[in-house]
Amino acid sequence: MPELPEVETIARGLQNAVAGKRIASVRVSLPKVVWPKPARFVRELTGDAIDSVGRRGKFVVISLRSGRSLVVHLRMTGRLIVQPAGATNSQPYTNVLLTFDDESGLAFADVRQFGRMRLVRPEEAWAAEVGLEPLSDDFTFERFSGLLEGRSTPIKVFLLDQRRVAGIGNIYACEALWEARIHPGRPAGSLSRERRRRLHGTIVSVLRRAVEQRGTSVDDYVDAEGLRGGFQNKLRVYSRDGSACFRCGRTIVRTVLAQRGTWWCRACQHR
Repeated sequence: MPELPEVETIARGLQNAVAGKRIASVRVSLPKVVWPKPARFVRELTGDAIDSVGRRGKFVVISLRSGRSLVVHLRMTGRLIVQPAGATNSQPYTNVLLTFDDESGLAFADVRQFGRMRLVRPEEAWAAEVGLEPLSDDFTFERFSGLLEGRSTPIKVFLLDQRRVAGIGNIYACEALWEARIHPGRPAGSLSRERRRRLHGTIVSVLRRAVEQRGTSVDDYVDAEGLRGGFQNKLRVYSRDGSACFRCGRTIVRTVLAQRGTWWCRACQHR
């Protein structure tokens, strides 16, 4: 599933490619992926224009001139691909296609059909339960530390909870914990102030570096231009079980925590 760096990369690409364009037509090929129902979805989008494209957590947020927003959750294999004029039917598994006045297009493609598009009105608090943005000024050490206070949840599971900190998924939780030398199963509230500060710093650092590399392509992720990211070449633990730890040389292991594969070093991240 695309995480914060991937979604941020997609949003930036879309901002450059489609901001200011008017939507001439909308085609919904798979009704279950849109809300409201297709007839209303198509009617309300057609003729509107894109003001800007941003991100909230793992959601791409397309702000429209009407004041509405088109909120896209890519889930496991969703893609938003900009299509040049004359090539608007070229993306396989396209479930929704927006065609603009200049005949270019934006395809929402998803082979596994888990992704969703939701058209929301300005007054809808659709992101009310989305947590702190870790690359924002609001993500201070004190606020992060306060979220951890009293929590018995394993720290890795805590980091994946989108109601607490938005945008972190399995890849970057594993990477940040390795850099902070914290065992993924350690109860979140048991971390000392020093370890909390270290983890706060590694979360921000890992995410920023991943954004600079345009995300991580270990599975299906590509950006709005259909290009792969580069951070997979910088990973230290994720998906490296059986390999030597870059820090101590011991073998990286893969265990399962809350039904999620978890990669870590038994020497560097001991309890």
